[in-house]
Amino acid sequence: MAENRTWGFFFMVKLLSLCLIFRLTGSQSPPAYWNAAHATFYGDMNGTETMMGACGYGDLIKQGYGLETTALSTALFNNGLTCGACFEIRCYDSVQWCLNDTIIVTATNFCPPNYSKPEGNWCNPPLQHFDLSQPMFRKIAVYRAGIVPVLYRRVPCVKSGGVKFKINGNQYWILILVYNVAGAGDVVDVKIKGSRTSWIQMSRNWGQNWQTSANLIGQSLSFQVTTSDGKMVQSDDVAPADWKFGGVYEGKQF
Repeated sequence: MAENRTWGFFFMVKLLSLCLIFRLTGSQSPPAYWNAAHATFYGDMNGTETMMGACGYGDLIKQGYGLETTALSTALFNNGLTCGACFEIRCYDSVQWCLNDTIIVTATNFCPPNYSKPEGNWCNPPLQHFDLSQPMFRKIAVYRAGIVPVLYRRVPCVKSGGVKFKINGNQYWILILVYNVAGAGDVVDVKIKGSRTSWIQMSRNWGQNWQTSANLIGQSLSFQVTTSDGKMVQSDDVAPADWKFGGVYEGKQF
């Protein structure tokens, strides 16, 4: 009888050990409200290679995004409509490589697919993948890992100051870069109004650059900006009548 109890005790210890090993090394289901993906990094610790990305923001340091940024795979990039969205990311399910930290990054670039390679194409559809700046990757994982499984979720963007509008183009064509957007972060609609016009629908050129062929030179400019959650902010007379191409003007914030 005592021998049976002894074997029963060792069996339970072994069973509990196996359960613990499975929890640490096996496939775990993502917790509620989080999605599973993978993450790599590009560029050096200075983030030089992360500038001038596919969202059109240009110098991310000057624009206020810093190095807290990521490029998105095709499945997440959504042809540029996700530019400006913010994601909370943490390494997951890898005791060897994960660090105990969480990051929040803004989508500023595109991780292009590569259909010529048979495997290892993490940015090919339908995979959900984040190509982080190196400083951000090294907050959540060991550098030598190269690629790690992660969990992610959309979070509200927190920005300093108002929404900013950089005016590019010429007398026949106006291109507005909309950036520093809080809340949902990703802009889905922009309208512009001159002091002598009604509201004009703008079309998206690329990334978060919005265009119109209306001649608005010599008029003060107002903007309506709508984000993916349906919220709209109207900024009246953001740019004065003597606005200049290349100028940056600040409006209201979400």
